Amino acid sequence: MAQKYIDNYKEKGARKRLVDALQKKGIQDAEVLRAIGTVPRHYFFAETFWNQAYKDIAFPIGEGQTISQPYTVAYQTELLHIRKGDKVLEIGTGSGYQTCVLLEMGATVYTIERQEKLYEKTKYVLPEKMGYKAHFFCGDGSIGIVKHAPYDKIIVTAGAPTVPDVLLKQLKIGGVLVIPVGDEESQKMVTILKVGEHDYEKIVLDTFRFVPLVGDKAW
Repeated sequence: MAQKYIDNYKEKGARKRLVDALQKKGIQDAEVLRAIGTVPRHYFFAETFWNQAYKDIAFPIGEGQTISQPYTVAYQTELLHIRKGDKVLEIGTGSGYQTCVLLEMGATVYTIERQEKLYEKTKYVLPEKMGYKAHFFCGDGSIGIVKHAPYDKIIVTAGAPTVPDVLLKQLKIGGVLVIPVGDEESQKMVTILKVGEHDYEKIVLDTFRFVPLVGDKAW
């Protein structure tokens, strides 16, 4: 059965409650909250599971991947300090939900996904069904997308054992990289500000659990 794309008062009300819950958890950036309150997360779910769409939980999307917990999406996005027009590299398109949040905030997004089925789905659904247009790529996200570098911001939505140097090189001076770093069980969220050609400021924050970053420059 074909997916139905509807967004009425019930879904909008559920998003409002989700935004309220994220605020209580500490998310403060008004633009992040506005984006979360605008993007129809239920579009990423089979209709049978729409009642799960606005709970603050991760949920399976196939290919061994999940749509991230809204709090995690909001947390990472807040750390990026997105400004309208920012050129953002997203490592791990996944469902495309994080992509939509970045686009809703006015970023230009280059997003890469290694799972071909997810890549094919998101590059169709986001522009054709939702009206969100990004630059989609299928391949090894651990090496970034050198062709379109440098980027104002880079977000990695999978856990890595270390910060790949190749991604740091693709960041503009003054740019920010947000990446979960640790083992396959848990990671610390890390933000890195590039202050010079070879100089960086690093902040280690809270603990999360992501699927592992896969590729020659990852595990």
